[in-house]
Amino acid sequence: MTQLGFRAVFMRGGTSRAVMFRRADLPADPATWDPIFLAVIGSPDPNGRQLDGMGGGISSLSKVAVIGAPSRPDADVDYTFGQVAVGEPVVDYRANCGNISSAVGPFAVDEGMVPVTGTEAIVRIHNTNTKKLIVSRFPIENGRAAVDGDFELQGVAGRGARIRLEFQDPGGAGTGQLLPTGRVVDRLEVPGLGTIEASLVDATNPGVFVAAEAVGLTATEEPTALERDRGALARLEAIRGAAAVRMGLAATPEEATRKSPGSPKIAVVAAPRLMTTLAGARLGGGVRAAGRRPCRRGVAGIVRARGAMLSMGQPHRAVPLTGAMCLAVAARIDGTVPNALMRRIPRDADVRLAHPSGLLPLAAAVRREGAAWVADYVVVYRTARRLM
Repeated sequence: MTQLGFRAVFMRGGTSRAVMFRRADLPADPATWDPIFLAVIGSPDPNGRQLDGMGGGISSLSKVAVIGAPSRPDADVDYTFGQVAVGEPVVDYRANCGNISSAVGPFAVDEGMVPVTGTEAIVRIHNTNTKKLIVSRFPIENGRAAVDGDFELQGVAGRGARIRLEFQDPGGAGTGQLLPTGRVVDRLEVPGLGTIEASLVDATNPGVFVAAEAVGLTATEEPTALERDRGALARLEAIRGAAAVRMGLAATPEEATRKSPGSPKIAVVAAPRLMTTLAGARLGGGVRAAGRRPCRRGVAGIVRARGAMLSMGQPHRAVPLTGAMCLAVAARIDGTVPNALMRRIPRDADVRLAHPSGLLPLAAAVRREGAAWVADYVVVYRTARRLM
């Protein structure tokens, strides 16, 4: 069989990588895209290595993005994200990727899709997966997106030019509602586990948040150790499946596993405490426990999710950005599971999330509107680089 060629760019965005396509270079009918993306990434691969493609064998390195002309007047480009399963012939378009979102603006500028002048670019990105707008700001050098800079992104070696991403009106990206069930805590009946309390929140992407001790975990598990704990992964997938049904994202838990493995994401969270990153750095918790003094005053408002945020059935080495943004919003909503575990901090302070690769600060603004909660925005910072 003769291979087909498609112009593409290989980019790192945040702590993920993706093969980036221009919409005009792909077939007109998106229904024909899946075989192209599967072949490019190297899926399905029963060995889990994707050696026959550009994927890296884990969900954060198994992604594609399509950038094209805007379909709404308040955007500069349209952006469609595809999460490619490693072991199955599945491309999931039901959610966005915050990390890859950071690569979209630089890609669009460098490809000449968005004209720029001066030393800063502002690119308004319409994410077609969630129908939401993302405003990307980043420095320009000689007419192209700057790469060099002094911003350090934990989980990525070296430093780079800082990219500011503002996700506007992030609530209801997948379900149409910030709290899909209208409740801050739901009681899920999960076969084999009984009743599990979880917060079901939809901000940038749908998320499911459970207390670590409620599912027999500590939120301190190493990602590789959790990968080997098939029992824990099965428990978390059962909870995620039950939550997906409750959120209206799937008809059955089995359908959630088969057709929507990337959404919702699930995270186990715990109160802040001492932790060690994958690189060996020590982070303090800054909270009081019975009979203990705060371990470090400088670290406040950490919601721990170390080694225990999953998508596509896999634990992440660095927290997936849309999952982190959803968690930050959830932590700001009174009465949720993350809110109950987070240290009390001012409303205008960052929520700082401890994860396997370090500490991630996020700015999340929520407010009450009558009896409902509304999320105004989430702001995060990333770096990106064209690799090939």
